[in-house]
Amino acid sequence: MIVHDLAKFVTSATYNDLSDEAVKQLKIRLLDSLGTAIGAIEGLPVQSIRKMIDDYLGGSQLCTLIGGEKTTPERAALYNSALVRYLDFNDSYLAKGETCHPSDNIGSILAAGETTDLSGKDFLTTLAVAYQIQCRLSDEAPVRDKGFDHTTQGSYAVAAGVSKAFGLDEEKTANAIAIAGTSLNALRVTRTGALSNWKGLAYPHTAFGGTHAALLAKHGITGPPAVFEGNKGFMDSIAGEFSIDWSAENLERVTNTIIKKYNAEIHSQSSIEGMIELKDNHGFSADQVEKIEIEIFDVAYHIIGGGEEGDKTIVRTKEEADHSLQYMVAAALLDGEVMPKQYRKKRIEADDIQSLLQKVHVSPKEEYSDRFPDEMPTKLTVHLKNGVTHEIEKHDYEGFHTRPMSWDTVIQKFEGLAEPYTSQELREQIIDHVTNFENYKVTDLMGLLKDVELVSLTTIPTMNN
Repeated sequence: MIVHDLAKFVTSATYNDLSDEAVKQLKIRLLDSLGTAIGAIEGLPVQSIRKMIDDYLGGSQLCTLIGGEKTTPERAALYNSALVRYLDFNDSYLAKGETCHPSDNIGSILAAGETTDLSGKDFLTTLAVAYQIQCRLSDEAPVRDKGFDHTTQGSYAVAAGVSKAFGLDEEKTANAIAIAGTSLNALRVTRTGALSNWKGLAYPHTAFGGTHAALLAKHGITGPPAVFEGNKGFMDSIAGEFSIDWSAENLERVTNTIIKKYNAEIHSQSSIEGMIELKDNHGFSADQVEKIEIEIFDVAYHIIGGGEEGDKTIVRTKEEADHSLQYMVAAALLDGEVMPKQYRKKRIEADDIQSLLQKVHVSPKEEYSDRFPDEMPTKLTVHLKNGVTHEIEKHDYEGFHTRPMSWDTVIQKFEGLAEPYTSQELREQIIDHVTNFENYKVTDLMGLLKDVELVSLTTIPTMNN
């Protein structure tokens, strides 16, 4: 059975299987994700989840919530994963037919690892396993065009990672993967049309479910062994036939994932960088603009440009704004940046940005589509009211795998996101723990993250103010 081949891959992986570059990139993504998590701590949907946990705490208090208190593993996975994901500022992986965010697995592996006193080396190994599984399934078994969300492949990755963190054997790992894969097939409507809070909470729910599946398997519950190839299984019902030889897989896929420079949907990154460069190079202002034309690869057009996933000139919420190329490019021109404050309610509703985004026209270009995902190509042409035009063509951005983000830049991003909620000493300790994670344990890191300060919503503006 395929699920047993996958479980063997999970249980046999060791730290020695990781290259030095993979270890470096895993640490970079951990620090980047902790920054996005801390920076999201006052997001209203995240606050709602925290209140739900506080209202119905119950169970053993084993796992730390970022910002303090403890709860059960699956609830910690839900909450801490929601923090990582809410800003839509964590890493991505681009496959030809799928885009995912493998760092979505961090919250659940931290939760499981805290219960088992997992070492830093074993955490990095476990995270690499989750990255490999989610990315390779995205390569070989994309489901977006079938109407399912990328969290579908994530269910296998979460269950695998948590099982490894729990130290489950091959049989129980296979059962955890089978339970999660059978039960967590999410619909793509999550990211089409009028976007809701669920856009940022779909994977945290998968983290919750995958962690719960591993707990069930740990206690002897079995799952369907033919979850992949069986009658009405994943292949038969959703993905179609595909083949991955798990015995031949390594742990290096993390090195092909990419980091966001801007707080924006991943396919927008090169366009945003291009708009800021155009503005800086030519000095025009938004009120001089007649029209902005963007030619881009088809995946970006369909997801954020107004293609098959809906009109992106209707922007009323944070969730709609960070999935509208029109809005994000308008924000880049008006504000010179696209960061969390660009998604506050007052900014979204402002006349200048609502007017400018209507002037942004997006179209797919076949040549660019053929070059994706090896490149992130885009061309921006700005037509000014005086008849002058400025244009720029990009094939990547700082943070893409062809132009990787450095340690120093990731630290700057972490510092900028975490500064309002942490002391300088705490930030330095977190950076040290991640940089030298081989010398620490998950419990050491979580002992620091409990001290992140959750400031009152009455004193600090949130994303919705």
